[in-house]
Amino acid sequence: MKIAVTSTGPTLDDNVEARFGRCPYFLVIDTDTMQYEALENPNIALGGGAGIQSAQLMSEKGVIAVLTGNCGPNAFNVFGQAGVQVIVGVNGSVRNAVEQFKAGTFSSASGPNVASHFGMNVATGQTTIGPIGQGGGMGLGTGGGRGMGRGGGMGRGMGRGMGCGRGMGMGAGFGMGNWPALEQPAFSSESDDDPEQAKAFLRRQAQVLEQQKDEVEQRIRELEASQNLVAVVLSDKCAGCGICIDVCPTGAIEVSEQAVVNGEACSGCAACVSECPNEAIILVQKKNSK
Repeated sequence: MKIAVTSTGPTLDDNVEARFGRCPYFLVIDTDTMQYEALENPNIALGGGAGIQSAQLMSEKGVIAVLTGNCGPNAFNVFGQAGVQVIVGVNGSVRNAVEQFKAGTFSSASGPNVASHFGMNVATGQTTIGPIGQGGGMGLGTGGGRGMGRGGGMGRGMGRGMGCGRGMGMGAGFGMGNWPALEQPAFSSESDDDPEQAKAFLRRQAQVLEQQKDEVEQRIRELEASQNLVAVVLSDKCAGCGICIDVCPTGAIEVSEQAVVNGEACSGCAACVSECPNEAIILVQKKNSK
C-alpha cells in the first residue's frame, strides 16, 4: 500500500508539514515495507496552482492516501477526481503518522479544511498578481509547434497558447502573476500524429485552465471582502512559529515570542488565517480612524 506524507525534511523522523501545496518534501511510502521515496516539492515557490500541481504529482505517483496538516479546495478536488484519500490535521513525526494510519486511527476528510489563496510567492512574501496580458508560455499544437510570448503585468506571466505545424509557431497565451506553467506534452517523433494523445493533453490543459479561472474568481471575491478587514492575533493560541510571516504579502507581521500584526500594513487578505496551524489569527473589521 503506497501513501504520501507532507514532510519538513527527507526522512521518516522529520515532522509532518502543515502545508500541502508548499511543503518542502513529499515522502511516498510503502506501508508494508516502510521503504520510501523522498521528493523535493517542485512547486514550493509557486503561488497560485501549487496545490493543484502537487496533487497531480501525488496522483501520478499512484498513492491511495495523502497525510498532511491542511489541504485547500483545489488540491482536494484533484484528489477526489483521482480517488485519493485525503487525511488532514496530521502532525508529529512522519514515522508516527504512518503507524497511526496503519492502525486505522485516522479518518478521511470530507472536504478541504483551509480556503484557497493563490498568487502568493512564499519565498519572497510578495503578492504577484498582475493584469491579464499575453503569456510567456509555449504555444503547443497537435503537430508540436511552439511559440513564445512576453508576459504582461506584475510578476511572471506564464501560459500556453495554440501552435500549429511541426515547426516554430506563434503561441498566444495569457499570464497572471506567478502562475505555474501548464504541462508540457510528452510528444515524440513516434507520437506526433497520435490524435488520441493530443486530445488527452488538451483535455488536461482545459481542466487546469478551468481550475485557474476558479482561483481568479475566488481571489477577486477575497480581495473585495478584505478591504475593511484586518488580522488580529489570539495570544492564547499563538505559538510564534513564524508561518504567518512567510505567507504575508505586505510584510505586516513580526514575531518575537508571538506574532504581532501591523494593522496599517495589513491588507486583510486572510493568507495568515488560512496557514496558521493553531487557528491563532482571525479577521475583524477595521476601526474607523477620524
